Amino acid sequence: MKKIDILLSKNEPKINVEVCGWVKTFRGNRFIAINDGSTIDNLQCVIDFEKTENSLLKRINTGAAVKIIGDLIESQGSGQNLEINVKEISIIGDSDPDIYPIQPKKHSLEFLREKAHLRIRTTTFNAVMRIRSILSFAIHEFFQGKNFYYMNTPIITGSDAEGAGEMFRVTTLPCSINSNKENSFKKDFFGKETHLTVSGQLEAESYAMGLGNVYTFGPTFRAENSNTTRHLAEFWMIEPEMAFYDLNDNMNLAEEFIKSILSTILLKCEKDLKFLDDRYNNEQKKKPLIERSEMGLIEKMNFVVNNNFKRITYTESIDILKNSKPNKKNKFKFKINEWGVDLQSEHERFLVEKYYKCPVIIYDYPAKIKAFYMRMNEDQMTVRAMDVLFPGIGEIVGGSQREERLEVLEKRMKDMGVDEDELSWYLDLRRFGSAPHSGFGLGFERLVQFTTGMANIRDVIPFPRTPQNASF
Repeated sequence: MKKIDILLSKNEPKINVEVCGWVKTFRGNRFIAINDGSTIDNLQCVIDFEKTENSLLKRINTGAAVKIIGDLIESQGSGQNLEINVKEISIIGDSDPDIYPIQPKKHSLEFLREKAHLRIRTTTFNAVMRIRSILSFAIHEFFQGKNFYYMNTPIITGSDAEGAGEMFRVTTLPCSINSNKENSFKKDFFGKETHLTVSGQLEAESYAMGLGNVYTFGPTFRAENSNTTRHLAEFWMIEPEMAFYDLNDNMNLAEEFIKSILSTILLKCEKDLKFLDDRYNNEQKKKPLIERSEMGLIEKMNFVVNNNFKRITYTESIDILKNSKPNKKNKFKFKINEWGVDLQSEHERFLVEKYYKCPVIIYDYPAKIKAFYMRMNEDQMTVRAMDVLFPGIGEIVGGSQREERLEVLEKRMKDMGVDEDELSWYLDLRRFGSAPHSGFGLGFERLVQFTTGMANIRDVIPFPRTPQNASF
């Protein structure tokens, strides 16, 4: 049995080939288009209906799984170079056309989310998930090529790495027991309060302090009640941590990493990208002129790959934004009035798309809006944090140089109300052989969104988990 992508890529006739796939369309009782998921291209198979039993023809319906044996020949019609002249066809799995929901017509993305177990049969989701797979491999390939060690951090944890408190509790206690009471936790499975992890960073730091350079790539969870196109309750994170790296080293690595994996996608996913680029451009035409992207999907990726990232301090970014026309004319939804505010995506996109016209890295953020583990600068007002900003979405990478000084970290934790007892092991990293170290985090689904042009993050993960939704 041959995969369709291999047959079509060789582009040469072949006698007696065997293929399996799912029927996409069946036209004129003669032309069967099948797809096996290996390529965006369907394979046309031509059947002699006069020599085929009528009962079999009636079973060749959209969604049915079939096995076809025949000769791969030059196509007699337009639209494809090769087609199969069918000698034998067998139905592996029937599909009732009266109830199969993914018929060959346009379906809304909202409808397809309700059929998440079947939406992979559509051309769009086929393309998106192939790109997601190749992105995953490119990430591992990049870090392995730089002698990073892949590690798996705990999914169940007793600490809140971000200090945000938006965590899912893990418990075996009956609902009737008030697990908010401290003594109740002692009866629980782990004997303490535990949650699903929001980040593997802290544990990765401990391994960086022994292995040098490590990275995690796994699921993380946020109990944030945000029903938006940008938020998921369960998503995947890439988090490298590097010993003896300062913030500049960190920024250099982040830029090299992003350019490398995007270059891989541009090279390996040409057909899928072309399809998604056309789809993205058509979607943009439906939007009001002011909301349209100035660049196409492939153009945005090349924009990132081919431009050096501009690096500016947070203070510089505030000065630019305060004096910008959109700010002065109240065009920003969130007006910039003072130093110390958190930047919104509209501000970040302005800096990337309008002001610098290249990807931007902002660093040295106000300490009060960043996490406890980020290294304090000498000004005692800013920390060695950095964000990488992309066209179309704004921030895509967040990272920092970590605080390696024990006394400074202890004070920061105390000021921010972080439980030192729970993180005593984390403080040990500063007690025994502490060293400068840095790392960053990248939400994988945000990256898949950027490379596929899908507007809703729920459409770039197989089975999205969102508020009031844990189907499938």
